[in-house]
Amino acid sequence: MPEQRRKFSPQFKAEAVQMVIETGRPTAEVARDLGVHDGTLGNWVNAYRRENPEPEQALTPVERARVKELEDENRRLRLENEFLKKAAAFFARTLQ
Repeated sequence: MPEQRRKFSPQFKAEAVQMVIETGRPTAEVARDLGVHDGTLGNWVNAYRRENPEPEQALTPVERARVKELEDENRRLRLENEFLKKAAAFFARTLQ
């Protein structure tokens, strides 16, 4: 005899997904508490995340300063690298 599929209301699904996302608890743990298969709850959570992607976090002032520092260092190292290439080419020509 075929197994009957359980139907869950949209409100139940939304609350279950909210429990996973807001509490940070593992999907399997929340599913066990609610009496739902963890794969089913995982599908609901994945569908929610696809439909509602999290906005990118803005950089903090410390992170922004660090990025600027690294960009400046990168620019300086590129210039030094170009200078060393030219110096190596110059000395290679003079030694021949």
